[in-house]
Amino acid sequence: MKDILSEEEQNKLERLKAYIKELGSLAVGFSGGVDSSFLLCIAHEVLKDRAIAVTAADASIPERELKEAKAFCEERGIRQIILRFDPLKVEGFRKNGPDRCYFCKKGIFSEIKRIAEENGIGYAAEGSNLDDLGDYRPGLKAVRELSVKSPLREAGLTKADIRRISKAMGLPTWNKPAYACLASRFVYGEEITEEKLKMIDQAEQFLIERGFYEERVRLHGNIARIEVPAKDISRLAGEGIREEVYERFKEIGFMYVTLDMKGYRTGSMNEALKTGKTNEGYK
Repeated sequence: MKDILSEEEQNKLERLKAYIKELGSLAVGFSGGVDSSFLLCIAHEVLKDRAIAVTAADASIPERELKEAKAFCEERGIRQIILRFDPLKVEGFRKNGPDRCYFCKKGIFSEIKRIAEENGIGYAAEGSNLDDLGDYRPGLKAVRELSVKSPLREAGLTKADIRRISKAMGLPTWNKPAYACLASRFVYGEEITEEKLKMIDQAEQFLIERGFYEERVRLHGNIARIEVPAKDISRLAGEGIREEVYERFKEIGFMYVTLDMKGYRTGSMNEALKTGKTNEGYK
């Protein structure tokens, strides 16, 4: 692997391993995404059975993601604990203000720290990377308050670094599309309910089954705003598939179905924060 990675990437990887080794034991908040999968594998390589995965399972996580996370751990012999957590019982989450992620992260990682303590594990860790500091991420405030470790950031790893090293390691997640919980599909101020989460999950699953692997279905009241990469817009808007998507989304419960002409981008709901034009701002 040393022949594949650049000297800088190799140095960052060694810094990561040294940092994890110094911690001695680690409970990794594991979603099955690119970052947490990489972190978990390195932690398991360094700490063996002193590294465990804790995966939150709730209505904001699609079933496909949970299945992939379970399979990942089973294939590698990594001990995984499934945390049943209901963020809808957290008032700050359900109301869906701009700080929604803070309340969710604080609840989840409080539980992960409890699980770590019960299992004789010294620290809890999460998988944010250096690039995450450039976006609006209120969840990182909860991470700091709870003293949760962020090994990837400590080692100076970017998303590009993680994908490249993951590929060199043979991890199947190296080119996995970016993923965020289903709550991120709601315009701020739109109340989050289990019914709406299921609608989004079903709609996105339908698009994935039609070959749109990088997608988002954003919810604005009874409107579905679909985001796909710019290169896929013409295919989605083409005859046949357009009508099929429309009819399926109507069955799911959406009144209107729209296609975002700018295309897919992460964190598009945060664009409203710059203008103050959130549902919350209009009340």
